[in-house]
Amino acid sequence: MTEARKQRIQRRPVHGVLLLDKPLGLSSNDALQKAKWLLRAEKGGHTGTLDPLATGLLPLCFGAGTKFSQVSLDADKGYLATLNLGVTTTTGDAEGEVLERREVTATRAQIEAVVAKFVGEIDQVPPMYSALKHEGRPLYEYARAGIHIERPSRRVTIHRADIVGFDNALLTLDVSCSKGTYIRTLAEDIGRELGCGASLAALRRTKSGPLTVDRAVSLDALAAMNEVEREALLHPPDSLLADWPALSLDGDEAARFLTGLRRRVKAQDAENVRVYGPQPKAFLGSAHIKSGELIADRLLSPQEVESLLSAA
Repeated sequence: MTEARKQRIQRRPVHGVLLLDKPLGLSSNDALQKAKWLLRAEKGGHTGTLDPLATGLLPLCFGAGTKFSQVSLDADKGYLATLNLGVTTTTGDAEGEVLERREVTATRAQIEAVVAKFVGEIDQVPPMYSALKHEGRPLYEYARAGIHIERPSRRVTIHRADIVGFDNALLTLDVSCSKGTYIRTLAEDIGRELGCGASLAALRRTKSGPLTVDRAVSLDALAAMNEVEREALLHPPDSLLADWPALSLDGDEAARFLTGLRRRVKAQDAENVRVYGPQPKAFLGSAHIKSGELIADRLLSPQEVESLLSAA
């Protein structure tokens, strides 16, 4: 390998959030590694796994952005889910072997009534074919070995489930839900309630917190760009916190806050706030306010703040 080639692939500090439109058939980690290589980023991570058979919004965090990836993990999600009514599979989606095919006799009105039952707080049993861990191993490893593990149900919230398509037993739902919701399980439960069974034919994530897929870029498009164009696609780390209230500090107070010191502020108590310095776009980190005190949760380093300001 030539010296020039070594220079071109040298890793470097990259800070921000890339909204990737993950393609079909690629794992979330593979998508991350490809984007990380294209950006030559030193540090990166994704904000919640999408199955290889799922497409859509996958926020990728780099550098300072990784400090706030948990915010996106905890955020509400949006999906376009296509259910194959009358078909049940071993995995609950199109990847598994077909267990049964049944005729679909339900009318649209009956389907609407069943779907409506699942809006609100519901209990879900996580699927065996999932990355959820049991004694240190993901459940899908047990499933592939033919071992059944009892899973406790968990409470999730379906904020909205609108029917946007119904044709030839393919039912497409626009779903808004809380973190931890398994859309495959939702599909199977709706099919069970209808009496014909169902599996997930396709899944596309459209939203994660304030972030939407219409602002995302494909890997192919990213690969076709030069480095300056790729960097221009990076959103600042505070984009993950865009729906939180903001608080600005003057120069002295900002400097003290960055050292982790609690500050007295004239603001209402809040579980989550994003904190800025006196300069526009000088994002300092996340915090909460309790009894008039601003208490830091995740802080950027002074070097990260300067790097983000220079890139703005």
